Amino acid sequence: MAYVITRLCVDCLDKGCVEVCPVECIYEPKEAAPPERPNMLYIHPIECINCGACEPECPWQAIFEDREVPDAFAADLELNARTKDEPKAYRVALPHRDEEGRLQPKHRPSADQVRANRLRWDEKP
Repeated sequence: MAYVITRLCVDCLDKGCVEVCPVECIYEPKEAAPPERPNMLYIHPIECINCGACEPECPWQAIFEDREVPDAFAADLELNARTKDEPKAYRVALPHRDEEGRLQPKHRPSADQVRANRLRWDEKP
């Protein structure tokens, strides 16, 4: 069992989940994201220890336990699994830091923005 980051993360890349992950199992694409590798974060399904620390840190509510992924995001299980199947295409995600190494402040979406993002993917809020 592992956690999964869904397409609700596309183009968000808040990285709050990265800051709290105790095993560095959250990845990002190494290069510009082609359609089959969306610009989002991914959880390596084998490296994830199912601690759940990442889920409450996601302001977009994009992270689910694999058996709880809504039907609208079922394909995202495979997207996350690609981190183990295509390891050269991904790198461990690092938190946003400034030039002095301090964590950067994050933009937190409003409830309306989260709801609109869910609707963007045809998911009921």
